Amino acid sequence: MRKLLAAAATAALLGLTACGSGSLTSGEESASSSGGAEGLTPIEVGVIPIVDVAPIYLGVQEGLFEEEGLDVTLTLAQGGAAIVPAVTAGQMDFGFSNITSMIVGRSKGLPVKMVAPGGSSTGDTDADFASVMTLPDSGIETVTDLAGKKVGVNTLNNISDSTISEAVKQAGGDYESIEFVEIPFPELSGQLAAGTVDAIAAVEPFVTIAGADGAVPVFSNYAEPVDDLTVAVYFTSDQYVQENPEIVEKFARAMNASQEFAEQNPDKVRAVLPTYTSLEPAVIEQLTLPRYSTEVNRASVEEVARISQDRGLVEELPNMDELLPQE
Repeated sequence: MRKLLAAAATAALLGLTACGSGSLTSGEESASSSGGAEGLTPIEVGVIPIVDVAPIYLGVQEGLFEEEGLDVTLTLAQGGAAIVPAVTAGQMDFGFSNITSMIVGRSKGLPVKMVAPGGSSTGDTDADFASVMTLPDSGIETVTDLAGKKVGVNTLNNISDSTISEAVKQAGGDYESIEFVEIPFPELSGQLAAGTVDAIAAVEPFVTIAGADGAVPVFSNYAEPVDDLTVAVYFTSDQYVQENPEIVEKFARAMNASQEFAEQNPDKVRAVLPTYTSLEPAVIEQLTLPRYSTEVNRASVEEVARISQDRGLVEELPNMDELLPQE
């Protein structure tokens, strides 16, 4: 089993994350929701092949977008860094990205607008889809033990390192002494075993894979230090909102319905994962799913924005009313 899970790390190609960088994946578009049926409005959505986006695949599969009059094409990308410019340039209509990237982008003048929730933390520090992990003999047993250690994260200056440092700070540890090292998700477990880093910040399926390789959890940096954390969202551009308000409303309704369907049907979430990822069945069976909320938790986004400013990721906080979904 351990060999199977470890092999999946290489095969899955799931270093393509909301937190990561990358480009659009050429030639990898899903079938549209209706095949271009007459009377439906075509939209293109940039997504990443991770468990967080399972609801939109289910929504297309179950006809929830078609009910709103939308013909959806899902385009795979290698990260939010590719999706954001595609959306703001009008090459895509909607996209998926983590909230820190949205906050940083908006603070730098990018006209990004959240329209619907993506994955959220379960809030359970013992069962979340993100985990800071280490080796059993590392001497790291608590959050404060991370002070002065090297921690592998998939992208520097983003949601993982900022939430980890905030957790250490709140626990009274020397958060400024942590050295974060950028390592792609598929390589985290191997680099931990090699001693390159003392701990890693993993998300599913790499939490499951690292556990099979012998790593143990320290805490979930998504379940704490921010309560009820909205981790990722679907977004569009200000211009698209202004020019297509009805389409945005329809997309938001269909997306919320898809999130609710996914939350109520975890077996169908696991069943849809092989349609757009290369995950092995053994990994899919064991991984912890995100919580698929129907609302973006404003308080959690504002807290992450504060943390981002405290860590120097943004100089000035963006206008949250302009960034967050319309109420």
